[in-house]
Amino acid sequence: IEITANILKFQDADGKHLLPKIRDSAGQKGTGKWTAISALEYGVPVTLIGEAVFARCLSSLKDERVQASKKLKGPQKIQFSGDKKSFLEDIRKALYASKIISYTQGFMLLRQAAAEFGWSSTTEHRLMWRGGCIIRSVFLGKIKDAFDRNPGLQNLLLDDFFKSAVEDCQDSWRRAVSTGVQTGIPMPCFTTALSFYDGYRHEMLPANLIQAQRDYFGAHTYELLAKPGHFVHTNWTGHGGSVSSSSYNA
Repeated sequence: IEITANILKFQDADGKHLLPKIRDSAGQKGTGKWTAISALEYGVPVTLIGEAVFARCLSSLKDERVQASKKLKGPQKIQFSGDKKSFLEDIRKALYASKIISYTQGFMLLRQAAAEFGWSSTTEHRLMWRGGCIIRSVFLGKIKDAFDRNPGLQNLLLDDFFKSAVEDCQDSWRRAVSTGVQTGIPMPCFTTALSFYDGYRHEMLPANLIQAQRDYFGAHTYELLAKPGHFVHTNWTGHGGSVSSSSYNA
């Protein structure tokens, strides 16, 4: 955020801002891709970093986007009629909430990797990015405090500080995303962060339909809520055969 502010203010030798002159095709060295691949391998929803990587991939399709911009229509141009100062605060809070989600997901991945490799969870690990790193942040001190309060903390969102911070930002977050959608502005990280938050806070998700569909077309079986650990297959059409729970229970 610090360097972004400096970039936005920076002027070229001609006195005009430099940023609009830079080609909008982002490169990458691979760290984001490696993180996304690790998240998939360990089954951890690190959606924000994944979307950030895909956004770079999309940006690299510059020639295609130039052609698409001439043919594909978005919403009719909407003139912003709200209070700009208030909306800037909405964006600030949306950014803060999304940042919390990004770190939350990152520490979910670290937690899973620690379980896989038998790593110990120490204060040094949580603070190692505070200096000499592109993601250095005072914010990491808050994360240290959260784990100091509860060494067994399962998720940052369950810590009182981060829970309150996200709740305080929630209305602004939703307004910012809604405005972006209505005006046709792509916001992959804001939207995926909000979707993760909404998914994580729901006791029930429509994944039961996914399991039913998998059983319908592939007889993969499903687990019943009333019988934890018990997997069954349903003959959905009346034409298939039965499948035992030992055949496939993933």
